[in-house]
Amino acid sequence: QRSVMAVHWHPEFVPMPVVRRRVEGMFPNMSESLVIPTQHNELLTYDDEFSGVEVDCYSHGFNQKVQLLLHFRTARLAEAHTLRAMLRHTRTYRASQLFDFMHTITAPMEDRVEEAARTTGADLDLVEFVRHHVTKIQRMVEDRRRDLPEDALKNKLLRNYFDALRPRFDGGLIDRIQTYLSAVKAIVKRHFTLRYFYRTSEVIEEARALGAGVIIPHPEQFWPILLADYDVDGYEVWNPQSQRYTDFLITAVGRANSCLGPSARRKLVFMGDDTHMGEKVKAAAEQNPEKAGREIGYQPAWDDLEISKRLILSGMSREIVIREYRDRLMG
Repeated sequence: QRSVMAVHWHPEFVPMPVVRRRVEGMFPNMSESLVIPTQHNELLTYDDEFSGVEVDCYSHGFNQKVQLLLHFRTARLAEAHTLRAMLRHTRTYRASQLFDFMHTITAPMEDRVEEAARTTGADLDLVEFVRHHVTKIQRMVEDRRRDLPEDALKNKLLRNYFDALRPRFDGGLIDRIQTYLSAVKAIVKRHFTLRYFYRTSEVIEEARALGAGVIIPHPEQFWPILLADYDVDGYEVWNPQSQRYTDFLITAVGRANSCLGPSARRKLVFMGDDTHMGEKVKAAAEQNPEKAGREIGYQPAWDDLEISKRLILSGMSREIVIREYRDRLMG
């Protein structure tokens, strides 16, 4: 593969030089590329030329949290004071969900705990076991809050903690705990207010002022965004967890482009591998196999015969999108 595009992936805590060696080893014949990291609510760069971020925001029109992929020419971020402040606020607010998660279990908030236990079949002993350990985690986090990096304060902290107990406890027990924790987390997210996120239109406006490219990832997770007419460069039509509507999305983007005026910029189609590098450093028994199998820049749908037929009709290909989107970012 000579052309490599990766504009939706998460280095997490893995150092960028390590990531770069992996990408170069994965694609030894690479001759053109566009590789931009999109850490959640944190601007990062892969090669100093471009920087990126995946931002959580709120679409008021259909009352739902959505994500945006923002990509910048790194040189333009020197004056991005407002955007950086918006991202800090969003990271802090997202971190507060971990405390809601822990409080739900340790207080405990009986209605939420009972709902999660009922839907997962968790018995009282398991619920109490989880509460005991989460109480310890909560105390440690609160005692060391000032010294902890922001990216440590995520919901996955609880999942990772219990995975680390596998050598001491039965694997089946840990699996049941993870199922129960997932149910509690879903309930916490359901009750997590969205009004403290910045509105999608506000984020796009600030990003565009800095010359950013804007992509909507996995739009089938929030379908109304396709009708919101936001100022974006394109849509992600495929990623490992969002493959069902690829043909439809390519066709929809092509149809929308056919209605544009002669001076309007067309919407592009993107594919995201959505790789989480932190998943790869876990012990095999603790990995999510589907996530661990993802690779930066590996998007086989570009080469699928049926999908490539749709892409040709829409005037798209991996090479075309790399060049056209790069030109937009260079501005």
